[in-house]
Amino acid sequence: MVSTVLASTLARRNIHYGWVVVAATFLTMLVTAGAMGAPGVLIKPLQDEFGWETSQISSALAVRLILFGFMGPFAAAFMNYFGVRKVIVFALALIGAGFVGSLFMTTLWQLLLLWGIVVGFGTGLTAMVLAATISSRWFTKHRGLVVGMLSASSATGQLVFLPLMAELTERYGWRSTVFFVCAMIMVAALAVLAFMRDRPADLNLPSFGETQVTPPPASTSLGVALMTPITVLREISKTSTFWILFATFFICGLSTNGLIQTHFVTLCGDFGIVPVAAASVLAVMGIFDFFGTIGSGWLSDRFDNRWLLFWYYGLRGLSLLYLPFSDFSFYGLSIFAIFYGLDWIATVPPTVKIAADRFGPEKVGLVFGWVFAGHQLGAATAAYGAGLSRTELSSYLPAFFVAGAFCLLASILAITLKKSGLSSPAPAAAH
Repeated sequence: MVSTVLASTLARRNIHYGWVVVAATFLTMLVTAGAMGAPGVLIKPLQDEFGWETSQISSALAVRLILFGFMGPFAAAFMNYFGVRKVIVFALALIGAGFVGSLFMTTLWQLLLLWGIVVGFGTGLTAMVLAATISSRWFTKHRGLVVGMLSASSATGQLVFLPLMAELTERYGWRSTVFFVCAMIMVAALAVLAFMRDRPADLNLPSFGETQVTPPPASTSLGVALMTPITVLREISKTSTFWILFATFFICGLSTNGLIQTHFVTLCGDFGIVPVAAASVLAVMGIFDFFGTIGSGWLSDRFDNRWLLFWYYGLRGLSLLYLPFSDFSFYGLSIFAIFYGLDWIATVPPTVKIAADRFGPEKVGLVFGWVFAGHQLGAATAAYGAGLSRTELSSYLPAFFVAGAFCLLASILAITLKKSGLSSPAPAAAH
């Protein structure tokens, strides 16, 4: 097998195979996030071709975001039962099927089925829960850094592909963007088949930072695996920590991919900015987010994660409140792109770290899955609410004021978490 030979080769050079798994996961999350972001540049072309209103298209995208979130806890259960590799390949096939089918759609219910339900299920299987699962299985040390890297790939993928997709859409029509997404999905699937393995024990390796190989847990029935998320939810729902993380992540989704990713290109169009230029601003956000989120992962291994969340949400709220006053000039949007981009999804590493510290590494995938469901509920609320605002009030701007105010509330909620129970940061690994 390619992975066995590669693991042996890397071991001789004192490099852990977990970094190869991180690379394959990074590519997967980058591509699936690009697929999630694609509809953001396709709203106007769909309106022009089919005559659908913004609120109608937004309703399908809201369904996709809800399923994207609520698949999280069950995605963790599926990964535990079927294995990470099989789940990822199935998810990529499902996303590809949804986009291929959309080439032939003619009615709104088909958009709802394909981009709402099918793509929602597929992307939900490769959401942030995948990052939490990979980091907890393959890494004991540098776990926060790994979560930061994988979170950065997800957020960056939602943004950096947008200028190219906008250019393709403008030159060759929206179906060319669909073909591009399908090609990216195929590349990611081949990489996963070649390099992904479920656990370090599959290659007779310890996790990074450990010296002993940890055997895989005893297998359970599919029924038990599917009930595990419900059991875990019943347990964690009795704690204030879960509900604070759920509420802050609801606001995180409300202020990121549900709002900016879905509607920013159309918002800029209302101010005379062409789609390619608007998508380029999103790409700049993606570049700054890449470094911001990796930096957040590094910080989450070393500092009090409650205060990191306080600053992240507070600064994001201020940037959203600033946007309507930027005049949508090059200078104003550049300032927004830099500050908002650094904070786009920097909240993920400290949130995962708090979940792991409070509920344990074995449960972190399932716990974060439920927390992430809150994120996507917030995203769906913003996706539909902002579209409704534009349809009914002829303006997106009220949605941005609301999102900014909620971010300030999230910053206050974050510091209400009790310090007790947080484990001390692990020392940096020498590997």
